[in-house]
Amino acid sequence: MSAVLGIDGGGTRTRASIVDGERVIAFGENGSIKRLRVGAEIAEENLRALLKDVFTQAGLHSVKAASAGVASATMPGVTEWITAVFDDFGVERSEVVGDEVIALDGAFKGGPGILQIAGTGSNCIGRAPDGGRESAGGWSSRLGDEGSGYWIGLHAVRRALRALDREEPTGVLEVVGELWGTKTIEELVNLGDSTPGPDFAALAPAISQLAEEGDAVAMGVLGQAATDLVESVLLVRAKLRRKHKLAAEVPVAWIGSVIGKSHLVREQFFAGLHTAAPEMPIGETEVAGIEGAVWRAQQLASH
Repeated sequence: MSAVLGIDGGGTRTRASIVDGERVIAFGENGSIKRLRVGAEIAEENLRALLKDVFTQAGLHSVKAASAGVASATMPGVTEWITAVFDDFGVERSEVVGDEVIALDGAFKGGPGILQIAGTGSNCIGRAPDGGRESAGGWSSRLGDEGSGYWIGLHAVRRALRALDREEPTGVLEVVGELWGTKTIEELVNLGDSTPGPDFAALAPAISQLAEEGDAVAMGVLGQAATDLVESVLLVRAKLRRKHKLAAEVPVAWIGSVIGKSHLVREQFFAGLHTAAPEMPIGETEVAGIEGAVWRAQQLASH
């Protein structure tokens, strides 16, 4: 048996799959294993529970290799604790990489291409035919992540407060107040400015709904998000061309709920890319990061 394990540890949920050859023999989902989000103790509990689930489903006590893509792979100690848990579950060889790495391989299986990530956070990463990589964005929720769910939530509140000053109509503050349980603007501002702050990314679906209903502030924020995401892709494309002698167009793929669930953002994202680079192929469907994790685990097992 040559079973391998792939793990996709995004910001809000974790997926695991055990695959033997072409056959998926176990699949499970659990809460986040991102320590920054849920704390070290809960992250470990979630990981162990998920692994117990998939190993039981598969009827296995060990696997040849595992690849885990996690949003916080570069944080001190993260690789070590995940590797230690893998050891407890009989994983022979393993790696811990960024979730953007497994997403890139979910899309392109080691080949060239550009991936725009737009979920809770955002990041654009491209790989040239020579294997060289270029990126744009991904500089964290406070310092960057333009076009992400967090960015949409934060900037919707900011723009809505400006609209309030100008006595311009918007439903954003009312909807955010309902979601946050605040009764006055003062309470809303105090909560929004608190440390640690509220989950701004959780506001994105409501902002998207308001935009669908024609709310000017919400529409403006989503329009800017789409513009920023297009700009990231074109920047990575330009870097690949300049620094890696890339002449032909490489395909573009995407992952994340901002493009996946907001059709206003998706339409403007596709339209912006088609206008700027008509020959560039763009994937119609969302990439599955877990597929990249499994593919990487299979590469590990075969070397």
